Amino acid sequence: MSSSTFRIGGDLEVGRLGFGAMRLPTGPGPAREASLALARRVVELGITLIDTAHLYGWGANEELLAEALHPYADGLLITTKVGVARSAASGEGHLDGRPDVLRDQVEQGLRRLRVERIELLQLHRIDPEVPLADQLGALRELQVQGKVGRIGLSEVTVTELGQAREIVEVASVQNRYSLVDRAHEPVLKACEAAGIAFLPWRPVAGALSGALSGATAEIAAVAAELSATPAQVSLAWLLGHSPVILPIPGTARLEHLEENLAAAQLRLSPAQRDRLDRLPQQAQQA
Repeated sequence: MSSSTFRIGGDLEVGRLGFGAMRLPTGPGPAREASLALARRVVELGITLIDTAHLYGWGANEELLAEALHPYADGLLITTKVGVARSAASGEGHLDGRPDVLRDQVEQGLRRLRVERIELLQLHRIDPEVPLADQLGALRELQVQGKVGRIGLSEVTVTELGQAREIVEVASVQNRYSLVDRAHEPVLKACEAAGIAFLPWRPVAGALSGALSGATAEIAAVAAELSATPAQVSLAWLLGHSPVILPIPGTARLEHLEENLAAAQLRLSPAQRDRLDRLPQQAQQA
């Protein structure tokens, strides 16, 4: 049976089933109050890994989490991401890995999260217009200064991961991955070999999509056998698929939060896991 915890970077222990804060409304009014309550419930339920980013509301998501949770409970990790900037002209986001931009976004994150050190900082995307050594070099400087604890990456290939590891110690990788979307399986295997945390984003969305009707039906069938939901089956499969996987499902609804957390207790039989393992091939043949 896989462990229920993982040590990111070899020393930062968190529960393997985390929470993605991207979907939490941050505007004023009742929706914000509901977001604050849900974030507090996340911690009350024992979740110790929360994922946010500078991109999410251009810092508003970080501020929301700080308002809800600061001072932070012992053992709680809030990881954030930098490397996407907002265009002054259009207001749209674009990759920006220039060292000055990364340093500024980290400083903003420190202020908004009300911390002196971001224990896990992830590069939201590698900017192809800026040398990787410059991007990671800036984050390494912040690490030396004590403002960043560990460095992670997002949406990288095996080659990019290897290149990055020649520059810094990589503690985590956050790529899109799910039961029905395993394009990054080689990256997951590379993370397994190196003991790097793998945080799949959108870990259940593909399983609920009507575009993969055959896969969706099979997941629903397994869920019915277990008196569970398709999302719970998808999360349980991820947790059992690799010991380095730390899913970060997001929701703005309390009932979905509690359902997702219950997936950690769901046990798939070997036969059920085999059926789910074969889903990508079945979907491709459909």
